[in-house]
Amino acid sequence: MKQHILRLFFLISLCLFFFFAQTSFSEDQIDTLGKQIDELTRALNMSINATRPLESELSRLQNQITGIKGRVSAIEQDIFVKRRNIEEGYTSLDKQTAILERAIRDFYIKSYYSSPFLIFISASSASEITRLLTYQKKATEQDKAIITNIALTIADLETKKKNLELEQTRLTAFKKNLDEQSDKLDKVVTGAKAYQANLSSQIAQLSAQQQQLISQRQSGLNIPRSAGTGAPACIDDRTIDPGFSPRIAFFTYGVPNRVGMNQYGAFGRARTGQDYSTILHAYYNFDEVKDVDANIQIRVDGHGTYSLEDYVKRIYEVPNSWGDNGGMEALKAQAIAARSYALAYTNNGSGSICDSQNCQVFQDGEKGGNWNSAVEATRGKAMTQGDQVIKAWFSSTHGGYIFSSSEIGWNSTSWTKHAIDTPSGGAGGFGELQNNAYDKDSPWFYCDWGARGQYNKTAWLKSEEIADIANVILFARADSSTKDHFYQTDRPHPYGGEVWNADRVQSELKNRGITPFTSASDVSISDVDFSGGRTNRVTISGNGKTESFSGSEFKDWFNLRAPANIQIVGPLYNVEKR
Repeated sequence: MKQHILRLFFLISLCLFFFFAQTSFSEDQIDTLGKQIDELTRALNMSINATRPLESELSRLQNQITGIKGRVSAIEQDIFVKRRNIEEGYTSLDKQTAILERAIRDFYIKSYYSSPFLIFISASSASEITRLLTYQKKATEQDKAIITNIALTIADLETKKKNLELEQTRLTAFKKNLDEQSDKLDKVVTGAKAYQANLSSQIAQLSAQQQQLISQRQSGLNIPRSAGTGAPACIDDRTIDPGFSPRIAFFTYGVPNRVGMNQYGAFGRARTGQDYSTILHAYYNFDEVKDVDANIQIRVDGHGTYSLEDYVKRIYEVPNSWGDNGGMEALKAQAIAARSYALAYTNNGSGSICDSQNCQVFQDGEKGGNWNSAVEATRGKAMTQGDQVIKAWFSSTHGGYIFSSSEIGWNSTSWTKHAIDTPSGGAGGFGELQNNAYDKDSPWFYCDWGARGQYNKTAWLKSEEIADIANVILFARADSSTKDHFYQTDRPHPYGGEVWNADRVQSELKNRGITPFTSASDVSISDVDFSGGRTNRVTISGNGKTESFSGSEFKDWFNLRAPANIQIVGPLYNVEKR
């Protein structure tokens, strides 16, 4: 066992050695960010590769230690029983001490004062002599037996006591050694996992330029933040044939911003009979819906200044038609959220607010109809927490989830929450989510975003294209200094560099001793956090090998490498294959 632990320490130490040693060697070779990412990635991969073959051995050792500890407990119980028996033996011996002393005295007297000669001359007849001699013999034998038994008891107790003391000494030493080895094993396992987790958290998969490029690509998709926008819905390509097979596409649940009220979710809740208060409490943490000054002036960039109520009547965030289809309470909830957001954003009118989806959609003319009715029905009402109006973020479609602000990288706020937007408050799988989510009827609930004209305007990808994305990730892991070559192959390099096509990536991987994928025979979502609303792992098989990638890692490189404007736009996504 000790050898296994030493072996683990050696492997982890070797990883650390290479990590720190290589850092100094590459100081003048690449820029600081690239160097850190490269070395952290290599160290992480070395640590994972070092510990992966030993995971079963570690489990076996831990089970063995558990079994040994169980046997130690049994030994301790046995020692306890022995100690108790010895103590009871000594207690009994104290009572027998008087018997022993009397028996020795009687034996001495009978041995020296009851000689056969004295019996012979004192007896009146031969039969009496025989009787007295027989009695003397039995009495003497009885005394000898008493003395012998007590003596043996004393010797046995002393031996048992000595053996028990030795056994306790050995057990104490053994337990100490066992605890030390167990602690070392625990530290090795915990340390290795913590080391890997720490490295993973430090590794920036993409550079700042690459992240900016992805943001620009997603902006070009015109992802709707507002349910009332005129932006076209994404197309569900599951029934559209691109002209090739097999074909693979990645479908995202909802739009990226899942903080605060889910507008389509509010509509779904209203149609089940929930009132605006219940709806708002589902999406925000707040103390009360409070009356505020309806005459506060709101200044809108490029439009002028309006009273709070006149401003809210000009908000175009949700369709008027919802009011005619059982969604009037959703419109009321939206009016209160819009009023709250405007007050918090402008600090009760001290600042100005924009007119686009970056704030909330505003137009010069009143929206009228059901919307105006909802505004009038909730006149002057806003959500407050601790007497402060909350900044009530919202977006069109959350894909069955509600995120707190900190979960998407914003500052942590007390009025945002994390929840699953279903009647049960849970989701056990993709099917349950699609059947039960309150926003399931949104045209943006389950989408494969982007399209290519040459393939019937779909986002389907070929297995070779998925293999190429997997190869790019493998290459970035092995040598992140080359990652600036891994942009879209159907467009020029965005910064004037050289883009490596699929063949070049495969060739370079082979040169580094890494077997590349040439096609993807199977792609699966192998791990999903349905409580958190995130895809954790994507697994790709092909060419007799299988590789797994974290959900965020795969999404980042997919969004950088995928052709045209095809993107995965949120943390929870699924794969469709035809």
